[in-house]
Amino acid sequence: MSLPRFSFGVGDRFAHEAAAQLAAFEQLASHGVIAAPVWNKSHREHTFVGSEPASVREAAAAAVAARGWSHPWYVDADHIRLETVDGYLACSDFFTIDVADAIGRPAEASDVEAFLARHPELAEPVQVEGIEAALPLSADETRRIARHYLSACREAGALWRHIDARRGEPFVTEVSMDETDAPQTPPELLVILALLADEKIPVKTIAPKFTGRFNKGVDYVGDLEQFTREFNDDIAVLAHAAAAYGLPTSLKLSVHSGSDKFSLYPVIREAAARTAAGFHIKTAGTTWLEELIGLAEAGGDGLELTREIYATAFADIDTLTAPYAAVIDIDRASLPDPDTLRSWSGPELAAAIRHVPTHPGFNASLRQLLHVAFKLAAKQGTRYTDLLVANRDIVARQVTENLFERHMRPLFLTDRPSGASA
Repeated sequence: MSLPRFSFGVGDRFAHEAAAQLAAFEQLASHGVIAAPVWNKSHREHTFVGSEPASVREAAAAAVAARGWSHPWYVDADHIRLETVDGYLACSDFFTIDVADAIGRPAEASDVEAFLARHPELAEPVQVEGIEAALPLSADETRRIARHYLSACREAGALWRHIDARRGEPFVTEVSMDETDAPQTPPELLVILALLADEKIPVKTIAPKFTGRFNKGVDYVGDLEQFTREFNDDIAVLAHAAAAYGLPTSLKLSVHSGSDKFSLYPVIREAAARTAAGFHIKTAGTTWLEELIGLAEAGGDGLELTREIYATAFADIDTLTAPYAAVIDIDRASLPDPDTLRSWSGPELAAAIRHVPTHPGFNASLRQLLHVAFKLAAKQGTRYTDLLVANRDIVARQVTENLFERHMRPLFLTDRPSGASA
């Protein structure tokens, strides 16, 4: 299955915002840029919310039909593994194969040596078009990389073959290696792609771990110059590997936790314009937070529930944040106590959550805490979703504006979002 040059993974944890999300893609298309929406929801999120995999496709299909979207769209089985994939086979056409747990699992020495024998070109420095200095590979260095990543790539191959044998229809394959401790360097990425090619996986996107922190729902933290070099070198490595190893020529980078990485968007836009490469941005839009912003703005019961969710999250912060320790940085001293927050108006609370860093009311720690608190809304059952329905217009406006103005516009059209102080 082909994948357009540009694609966005859009989460919709409560399956109420697909039409509002699609409206942002329509706005982008009106500027002459087509990006494919990829609705993604992980097995963990389904478990927390109590939803079924088929619900994602049902919501997306209804929005596509209602709005008459005529361009490609996909449903992603996000961070899928062998033990969870079967429930997604019938309703997904994009599979993010997560092999992070197998990274570092030592491979058999004989398998590593067999890989080196198949790829003698990786036993010496490799010149890649677009990178000034040759990649510093040698027999020993490639042996080290293969030993570290071969098991993970074999696991990806086993899962891809499992899906392929049972799907009966084409699908998009992404390989995810971002949820690990250390970033993959460009030389490591080249060896990884050779390993994946040996597994005969038609990889369309790959999600490496980049240098720096990609915290949930807030901007990038790290050395921007180093990221720029790494991102551009990775694009060159992908083009080289596609030509050298028979991988799809449309192979592109996937940036996981890519939403709200405002400082990176000019780098990504400029690299794409210079090289004609595509990219996939995952979790773009942080839709659940936009729902809370809309409910806060609406006042009344919506504001009250948003306050309640925050108070519960504040009281249970250790439990809520533990699974996300590697991807959030919360300064607890900057969190308002629930009694103080209760005195805020709806617009004040919305401004604290909305990711406009220049706004004096924005609170990055509060935003991150609420980002991981979506399971508290799920526990409210229909109380939460009924409020989404009752306040559909104001919530939808937040979702569409956030996705288009703060994500798509700077990625595709200008250096910065329109109305950034809104």
